Formats: sequence, structure tokens, C-alpha cells
Amino acid sequence: MMLAKKSEPNQLGVFGMIAPKILIVENEEIVAVYIKKSLQRLGYIVFDIMDSQEEAIKKVAETHPNLVLIDICLTKLINSMQVADMIQKKFQIPVLYLADTSTYNILHQTFCKEPWNYIIKPFAEKDLHVAIEIALNQHKNHKKLLLEKQRLLSIIHSMSCAVVVTDVNTYIQIMNPEAEMLTGWQEQEVVGKYLAEVLPLIDKDTGENINNLVRRAIETNTVIKLPENCILITKNNTEVLIGDSIAPIRDRFDKVTGAVLVLRDLTQRKHYEAQLLHNAFYDGLTALPNRVLFLDRLKQAFERCKRRQNYHFAVLFLDLDGFKGINDRFGHSMGDDFLVAIARRLESCLRSEDTVARFGGDEFAVLLEDIKDVSDAINVANRIQETLRLPIYLNGYRLLTTASIGIALSCHGYEDPKNLLRDADIAMYRAKEQGKASYIIFNYCPIVPEK
Repeated sequence: MMLAKKSEPNQLGVFGMIAPKILIVENEEIVAVYIKKSLQRLGYIVFDIMDSQEEAIKKVAETHPNLVLIDICLTKLINSMQVADMIQKKFQIPVLYLADTSTYNILHQTFCKEPWNYIIKPFAEKDLHVAIEIALNQHKNHKKLLLEKQRLLSIIHSMSCAVVVTDVNTYIQIMNPEAEMLTGWQEQEVVGKYLAEVLPLIDKDTGENINNLVRRAIETNTVIKLPENCILITKNNTEVLIGDSIAPIRDRFDKVTGAVLVLRDLTQRKHYEAQLLHNAFYDGLTALPNRVLFLDRLKQAFERCKRRQNYHFAVLFLDLDGFKGINDRFGHSMGDDFLVAIARRLESCLRSEDTVARFGGDEFAVLLEDIKDVSDAINVANRIQETLRLPIYLNGYRLLTTASIGIALSCHGYEDPKNLLRDADIAMYRAKEQGKASYIIFNYCPIVPEK
């Protein structure tokens, strides 16, 4: 029968757990020996006894104990605290102070307001045990919180949007690199400062301050979206259009402990949206309204015609004469430049309330609003013909063109705007068939002039 091998003495603690290793720093030999024996009876491993603070630091670096018991006296209080601070910060090892009644008040008021950081001599073995376990447990919890904080900071600092964290009183605690870039402030400049003083928000439309959003998120314990047209004033007084949200931060007991602001620069996004909107309604070559925008304005003219008596309008459909020959002879690049020049000339023939649009190729449409009678449409058609007859000079070449124009009037009581446009198109083809450089009015119906 084999006997179980006995474990090394003092290597295992209660329930078979590896016993914590402790270093004693004590210059009184009798006290040191007493403490060592007490620790060993309690199941701890005592690495060594050091009578010098300098030697203690070297020993900590070599052995990395789980705890350092360091005796301090009034004459060496400052040095002892500095050594203990170095041990805790550099090596991340907890320190338990051994003090007598003469140093208690200074120790308690100046350095160690947490009762688990020290024990007063003389002490019972049971009290020493409790003090050590509390110190070890507190260090474990502190280390866990530190790891959680570091993980949180890593997440915040790796985010692609600006993040600012405040405490419950809206004082800044954290600002990530994206927030530094957005606001112009460095984190070390603003930590501990009141948020509203560092990052003021204003309404773009009214110019008024947007206040208390963070306070509202904290007090209501709800996520708050930043309002539309929210402007951030940066450190150098630049105005940045921002968006996103403010959310309360809760602890494990669901108590609100602060707020996190997630901010995004919307300048590029708004510019992109405006560009998409422009592309959806304007011709990419000539920058004139396209078919979609023209039809929308035509529908609006129809609605006005229904609401207002004696409101009339007309549609002109244009097709350039001989444009294909220009494209074939000089190439599409020259043809594009020619169309741009034509677009500018057409704009010069109209009032600001009228619309000229490019439908594609060399086709254009004109909406003349609030005309008195057909003569207004005829006058515009003649003006366009006269303007187009003037030569256009491009890349050293003299180019000439005319247009075939169809005119449709609103007097027929059209129900569908597209039908009016269709009839203007039909009239344009009739003008082209009759020799070009002319206009045709589709089924002219006179508009009676107002008396």
C-alpha cells in the first residue's frame, strides 16, 4: 500500500489553495520573528524578513510576493510611504502597514483613510489574519476593476467616432483620440472640467445654446439623441455639425454614475447627402434641372393652376438642329462643351421663376410660369432662336446651331402633366419636319388676356 505524498509545509492554505507569499519589512528582530511565526501558523508563506526599505524593494523585484507587511514609525513615515507607494505602483503588489499608536493619527488622516491599509500594534493573531485577507481581497478587486477600466479604455480609444465620458456632475473624465481630433482639445487639458464650458453646443438655425442634454440623460436615465442642426464649437471656435447620442452610464447596481457622449462629424455626410440630392435632380453635364425635377415643378404648376383663377403656364420642348453633325465632326468632348454653352444661353432667355431642363442628348424643356397669353410663350421661343443663332466659339472653331421648338399651353385642362409634355414633344417634331429652326404651337387654344 502506497502512502500519499505529503505536501511541502506551508505551501497550501485552506481548502488546498496555494498560500499567499508575504514579505516582512521590520527592523525590530523580536517583532519580526513574532510576526513570521504568526503568519506561518495562519498558513501563509513568509519569503523573508527585511530590516531595510531599500533592500525590501530589491527583494520585491526578485520574488514578487503577494503582499508586503511594512512597519513604519514616525521618524521614517515619509520614506516608508514612498517605498510603499513604489511597491504598489511599480510592482502592483498590495502593502499592509504596521503602525503603533504614535503614528496612527498621521497615518489615518494623511495617507491611509482606508482601514484595510494598516493594522495597529500590538495586534492579536486573529486581527492580523483579518487585515491580511482584507488587504489581499481589496487588491484583487482593485486589480479586477483596473483590468475592466483598461479594457473599457481600449474599447473607447479604438472607436472610430468621438467619445467623451463624464461623471454624474457632468465633469469630463475621458476623451478618446477621435474626440480630441473633433474638438481640438487634448484629454489632459479637459479632464476634470465642466463639459458645457469645454464643448458648447448651439442650434445652427437659431444660434441659441443647446443646454442640459447630458444632465437630462443622467436625470431621466435615458438615451438622448442630439437634435438636428446641432453645432459643436471647437477649441479654435470652428463650428462643426455633429450628431449621435448621449447615454447614461450605470453601475452594477443600476445606479447612474455618469454619461457617455458619442459624437460624429456630419459635415461630410451632409455634403454627400446634398450631392446625392443634387445628382438626383440635376443634369451632371450642364447642371440644369433634369427630367425628374422638371416634372416635379410641372406638377406644382398644375396644382397652382387648380387653385388660382387666370393662372396659366406653357411648356416648350427643344431639340437642337444638326447637333449630331457637331458630335461626329469634332467628337463627344467638343459636343459636351457645346451643350454646356447652349444651357447657359437658354438660361439667359428666361426669368428666374421659369425652369429650363435637359432631358438627355440635345433635348431641352422649358416651363414658363404665370404667363398672360400665348404671346409670352412665342416671345420666349423667338428669343431662344435669336440667341442660338449667334455663333459659339470652342477650341478655335466657330459653331452654329438652331432649334426646333414645340409649345403646349395649359389651357386645354390637362389632367396629367406628362400629357402636356407629350404634346409639346409632338409639336417639336412637327417643327422639325417643317424645316427646323422654327416653333409650332400644339392645338393653339387662346388664353383670354385679363381686362
